[in-house]
Amino acid sequence: MGLTGSMDDESERPNAGDDLRRNVKAYIRKAHPPPAEILELNFVYEALAHPRRRYLCYSLLSSSRWTLTELATKLVAWERDIPEEDVAEFNRDEMYVSLHHAHVPKLVDLDIVEYDTGGEEVIIASTNAPQVLAALQGAGASIDVLQETHARSNYKQE
Repeated sequence: MGLTGSMDDESERPNAGDDLRRNVKAYIRKAHPPPAEILELNFVYEALAHPRRRYLCYSLLSSSRWTLTELATKLVAWERDIPEEDVAEFNRDEMYVSLHHAHVPKLVDLDIVEYDTGGEEVIIASTNAPQVLAALQGAGASIDVLQETHARSNYKQE
C-alpha cells in the first residue's frame, strides 16, 4: 500500500480517535479535579476515604473556618472519646502533624479546602466542598453518625 493507504495512518486505525479521547480525558482529570458541577463519585470517595478527612469535612458543616490546632484537638478528643479539654498537648501535636502533612494537603489538592499557612492556619471550604459535603451528609446519617455529631459540636477552648 502507498503512503495514503498505510495502516500506520492514525485516522485509519480502528478506535484511534477513541484512544485519543480517553487519553485526553485522563490527562484533564489528572491535571485538574473535575469542576463542581460534574463532581464524580470516585472523586468524592477519594476525598472521604479516610476517617480523618471525613471528620474534617464534617467539621466544615458546622463552620467553614477552623485553625488546624482546633481541628487536631477535636479529632483527638473524638478518636480517644475524651473531652477536648483533656487532650494532651503531645497527642494534639501528633494529630496536627498528621493533618498538616497528609490529610489537609489531600483535601487541598482536591480543591475541597483552602489552607492558609501564614499566621493563623485556617481551613475554609473551597470550590468542590459543597458537593463533597452534600455526599457526606447523605451517607453520614447511616455510617458516621457519631463522628458527624462530634465534628459538628462547638469547639471548646481551654
